[in-house]
Formats: sequence, C-alpha cells, structure tokens
Amino acid sequence: MNSQITSKVLMVKPVKFYYNAQTAVNNAYQKNLEENPELVEKKALEEFDTLVNKIKNVGIEVDVIQDTSTPHTPDSIFPNNWFSSHQNNTLIVYPMFAENRRLERAKFLPSLKKIYENKSINIIDLTSFENEKKFLEGTGALVLDRINKIAYCSLSPRANEDVLEEFCKLTNYRPLKFHSTQNFNNKETPIYHTNVMMGVTENFVVVCLESISDLKERENLKNAILNSKKEIIDISLNQVLKFCGNVLELKNSQGRCYTLMSKSAFEGFTKEQIDVIKKSSEIIYSDISTIETYGGGSVRCMIAELF
Repeated sequence: MNSQITSKVLMVKPVKFYYNAQTAVNNAYQKNLEENPELVEKKALEEFDTLVNKIKNVGIEVDVIQDTSTPHTPDSIFPNNWFSSHQNNTLIVYPMFAENRRLERAKFLPSLKKIYENKSINIIDLTSFENEKKFLEGTGALVLDRINKIAYCSLSPRANEDVLEEFCKLTNYRPLKFHSTQNFNNKETPIYHTNVMMGVTENFVVVCLESISDLKERENLKNAILNSKKEIIDISLNQVLKFCGNVLELKNSQGRCYTLMSKSAFEGFTKEQIDVIKKSSEIIYSDISTIETYGGGSVRCMIAELF
C-alpha cells in the first residue's frame, strides 16, 4: 500500500558548500554574498548538523552520507534532486540541468544502494534525457501525491514535459502540469522547482496559487487538490521567497507526524496557516539561512525520503 510519508530519510553532509554558478543560471533564489568560502562552509555545516539532530531527536531515522572533496559537488546537500525512492525498493535517477550536479549520482549511488542492504533494488534510469537537454530534477521538479498517484509539476528549464510523461508512464502516476512564475528584477521568471511553491502532506497542501497566471491551470490544480480531500494552505509570492512552500512531512517510528521547514518559512507563515498545519502535524523548524542564501533551496530540498 502506498504511503505519503516515511520515517526514514537520507541527507548528504556537504564539503565545500558554496554558491553554484551553474545552477544560478535559472535559480533566482540563490545569492552570492561573496563571503569567505571557508566561513560559508562552516556556517552551512553547523546548520546541517543542527537540522539532522532535530530530526533524529523526534525518532525519525536519518542516514547521513558524507560528501568528498573530489569531484567537487557544491550542491550535494540537496540529494532529492537526483533520485527518488518508492515502494517495492524502486529508485528513480533523474536527468540534471547542471553538469556538476550530474556527478552526484555516480558519487553517491553506491552508498545509497548500501542503505538497502541485500534487498533487490529496481532502478529506473531517466538520465538519457540529458542527451536531449531535457531535465526532470527529482522531487524538486515533482511534488508527489503518493496516495492518489498525482505528479504535480511546474514546467521549467529543470522540469521537462517529455520526461514528466515518461516518469508517469513508468510509475502509473497522473501528471498535473502547470506554469508558475515569480517576478525577479522586473521580469517574470519560471519558478525553477515545483517544491519551492508547493508541498503535499497527508492532510494539507501548501501552494502558491498566485504564482500561476493561467487561470485554467490554476483552477485545474486547485480542483485536483480539493478532489484529493486535502486542505489548501494558499501562500503568497512573498511567502514563497521565504521558502514557505518548501515543506516536507515525515513520521517517527510511533507514527507521529512532523512538518519540517526552515526558520524563515516558519516566521513567514501566518498564525492561521500554522494552526492548520498543527491540526495534524507537529512542526520542526531550523535556521538554515546560509544554505538558503547560497544554495537557493531549503529544508525540503535537503531531505530525500526513503521508502
């Protein structure tokens, strides 16, 4: 039986974490403040360790893989983009936009396989789409309703329609595609990853409907969520900038649910929105401001679920 949330996750402890110019091409959330690289790495490691400890302390299992200095993989802290895990020990590996992010697959896949010990793993490999310059960056590009088998996807340079269709064909998901944008420097820019503006949990969906200018696409998305019997927490574009859409729900071994988010996101939600979350899930938040600034991703991006 499919489950929306898991009690076991994988996280990658980075080495030489810093601003990645290759991903900044279409990730407008990244900022290069040009601080000392060693200082940035030190702050990022402190933020990483604090978050890992908060997750472990509530009884959620965290497998931490240690990055290595060579080859240099500056975005290794965001493992959910290169693979996703599914029922029946199925792993899917994805085509990545930035060439230096493709190195993560070869570097970390052996460690990922070890986590599954002697179990027979079924690997679905979509990476050949890179030859066609078509990309789909894991559960960054895809926000999955695992119970209702819906693959929500905001199309962008990191989320190609053809790869989405192939993913859905191989996994029996139904694609629900749309376009979301945000204004940066007076220019409407595609939101680079769906999970920046949307997150699906067991009982509610955080989503920025305002980011979808096509009213038909907006209505289709809204209706799909309502038909899945989940409550909508509609966030603003300003809240997207605070990474309020980048949330993930997990459970501990006793089945207690926790919604994970950054300190920025927690402070960005309204009291009423927090109350909706707390009806079904406790909140864990952590300050990862350095990671958000230089990496352009937040808590959900740092966590790859293991099913």
